[in-house]
Amino acid sequence: MAVHRKVYRFRMEPTQTQAEALLRMAGARRFVWNWGLARRKEAYAATGKGLTYNQQATELTALKKQPEMAWLREADSQLLQQALKDLDRAFRAFFSKRASFPRFKSKKRDEPRFRIPQRVKVEDSKVYVPKVGWVRLRQSQPVDCPIKGATFKRDGAGHWYVSLTAEFEMPDVPLPSANPERVVGIDLGLKDFAVLSDGTRIAPPRFYRKGLAKLRRAQRALSRKQKGSRNREKARKRLSKLHARVRHQRQDWLHKLTTGLVTRYDGLCIEDLNLKGMAKTKLSLSVLDAALGEFRRQLTYKAVWYGKHLVVIDRFFPSSKLCREGGAINQNLALSERVWTCECGAVHDRDLNAAQNIRAEGMRHIPVAVGHTETLNAWEEGVRPAHGGQSSLNQESHRL
Repeated sequence: MAVHRKVYRFRMEPTQTQAEALLRMAGARRFVWNWGLARRKEAYAATGKGLTYNQQATELTALKKQPEMAWLREADSQLLQQALKDLDRAFRAFFSKRASFPRFKSKKRDEPRFRIPQRVKVEDSKVYVPKVGWVRLRQSQPVDCPIKGATFKRDGAGHWYVSLTAEFEMPDVPLPSANPERVVGIDLGLKDFAVLSDGTRIAPPRFYRKGLAKLRRAQRALSRKQKGSRNREKARKRLSKLHARVRHQRQDWLHKLTTGLVTRYDGLCIEDLNLKGMAKTKLSLSVLDAALGEFRRQLTYKAVWYGKHLVVIDRFFPSSKLCREGGAINQNLALSERVWTCECGAVHDRDLNAAQNIRAEGMRHIPVAVGHTETLNAWEEGVRPAHGGQSSLNQESHRL
């Protein structure tokens, strides 16, 4: 049995007293992080060696017994231990050169948050937070898996959210064969968010661009306010709410789109795009607004949940330049050419041609159900010799 993770995220509706308690918990987490970081730096300066998590956990127990630190006992003990574990993981990431050196957390810049690995429960649209009690939730779906941890966080608009990490088991067996008629190629872009191999075109919502005028006005209003004033805090919250609205609109749209695709098709074929490189071009605003990386992330884990095939085609595969009729490659195809004519006389819509070529290449890696024949191209062959196509369940890097 393969173990997979699922994360539920709900907005909390705490009372004023509960919100203050959650804020104190977040403050305790920030204090322990800063204290642990300072102790590690002191120990290294004195002895040339750092401290381990176990050493700091022992020191934390002694710290809580000091009279002036009695307020730490009001916070959940696992929350404080988790802060030290997070710090230890940050140092390991630094020493393995995967991250920069851990920094102290500022009360002004760091969003209030904390993590509790156990004893968090959800019942009747309420979540139980140790040391706080039962807090109301806007629960949109049932939590039908065992909870393995919970992260509580307050956003810039002042709303508290809980992210519940759950685990579930799935039989570690090969995916069922797919019906070729229910396999689709997906070409992602900016003019159209996605073009499917069956001719369907999905227009980009452009939520950020549509809200850009309001965001700019709110940003200008914030910049005019005096630092430290109440009016500046009000302006900051208005700006945060606008950003949150854009973020929520985009997430809602992407979730509906990816769920619809996964439930409609047995197999999905996409390209491995260089999104970091695209985000550094003059089209960066459009690339980031489209959230193509989030689309792929959702498609990947939902394919696992629903038991569907997901094939990721190599990024160097010439999907747009390849003629699906004769197999010739148009090496001189420019980005501005949306329709092009092959030397064999075939006229291609750039994006639709790419989607169909992606599907044909992806079909090489998807088992076909009995009674169906694989759809081949015009010369009754695969598009090109097999290479790095990746199945969502066969590649560990694509697991959630």
